[in-house]
Amino acid sequence: MKLTFLGTGTSFGVPVVGCDCDTCTSDDPRDRRTRHGAVVDLPEGRLLVDTPPELRLQLLSVGVPSIDALWLTHDHADHVHGIDDVRAFTVRGDDLPTWTAPEYVTSLHERFRYIFDEAVQPPMGSSKPRIVLNTFEPNVPVRILGEDVVPVRVPHGGPMAYGFRVGGLGYVTDAKMLPDDALDVLRGVDVLVLNALWFGRPHGSHFNIEEAIEAAAQVGARTTFLTHLTHRVRHEELLEKLPAGVAPAYDGLAVEIG
Repeated sequence: MKLTFLGTGTSFGVPVVGCDCDTCTSDDPRDRRTRHGAVVDLPEGRLLVDTPPELRLQLLSVGVPSIDALWLTHDHADHVHGIDDVRAFTVRGDDLPTWTAPEYVTSLHERFRYIFDEAVQPPMGSSKPRIVLNTFEPNVPVRILGEDVVPVRVPHGGPMAYGFRVGGLGYVTDAKMLPDDALDVLRGVDVLVLNALWFGRPHGSHFNIEEAIEAAAQVGARTTFLTHLTHRVRHEELLEKLPAGVAPAYDGLAVEIG
């Protein structure tokens, strides 16, 4: 199994438009963070996690030639507004099986009616994504591309976001805490991914870095990677300050698991 980070930034991305801070003007390529996305190589194909606005460019950057299934963690713009880019994988008429939580089905249908309404057909010579939505329940495994994937529900301010565990990988983004049932699913993973914004000031819907470190200790993974990082922290700074076993992810990082 392999995990590839496509985007490791927040909804603003890094650099932030109009900002001249040390991170936004850094010449370290690891400080350039596009919006959240990832790919997990499973036995029977590649699972795409979210469809951020930069999706096409991200896939080209890491050389991903195909996607076989899609997992949508929630419906915030930075996680779904690149959904049209999956047309590249369905243009020949193949449906893309997609999993999301039941509460996001109506929102996705409303916001992307042209995709999900069969009455809306593209003009001759054009196309639209062919997506088949499947739903899951928290902590109940679903079979995807030859592996059991266990949905992990986490509070994200008001709404919930849905990470997962598959084999030795635990993947959680946009979390404010890990409830007891999420911890029960995640304990024992080899590699854990958690969102983390910055040091210090708490945020209403995301871990700050200190909170993410504490949550990582509760899970006890061999290695924890932090993603969804803001421009308030530089990659090199994080390398110096994070404890052993915790590291910052960066766009394009590939991790072998298991």
